Amino acid sequence: MAEALNELGAYLELKQPDAVIGYEINHGELTVDVAPTGIVTLVEFLKNDARCKFSSLIDITAVDYPSRDKRFDMVYHFLSMYQNHRIRLRSQLREDEMIASIVDVHPSANWFEREVFDMFGILFSGHPDLRRILTDYGFRGHPLKKDFPTTGYTEVRYDEELKRVVYEPVNLVQEYRQFDFMSPWEGAEYILPGDEKQEAKG
Repeated sequence: MAEALNELGAYLELKQPDAVIGYEINHGELTVDVAPTGIVTLVEFLKNDARCKFSSLIDITAVDYPSRDKRFDMVYHFLSMYQNHRIRLRSQLREDEMIASIVDVHPSANWFEREVFDMFGILFSGHPDLRRILTDYGFRGHPLKKDFPTTGYTEVRYDEELKRVVYEPVNLVQEYRQFDFMSPWEGAEYILPGDEKQEAKG
């Protein structure tokens, strides 16, 4: 299997030199690093080339690395049922950088790209309807960015007097506790049932 994936990686490097930066095989899976400008060309090639036939788009997601200059990894997963192969495409983006939509090649990318936009704030040029898909209208921020606060910025509740849903700034009723990472039983001042038997033996 690894030999076939190596051959496929080398084949893509040869056929798509402007798009493919490199490739690696980890845990029996092929990951191809792609220049953002070459993503659509490579996806078209993977779908239509007789040796590839990656006709099924499985998923599109992103990974956030806030300390990097190129903060995001755009990640695409494809399946070739004809060749019995899977492939992962990975493309690095700066926070202010857009990447082309692949909706024209794989229409099923529509909602995947909307989800990535909603969760990470990544923009897809050429997308037919790039708007939020999981968060509410007027939601502020992008929840899967690592600098997004765990509490969010607003909370939603139903107001009985107004008879409608209202949005309010987050108001924490309890400060976050400081954890010392001890076992819950360490330092306990009480004896658990059965502990006295152990002490009697000693």
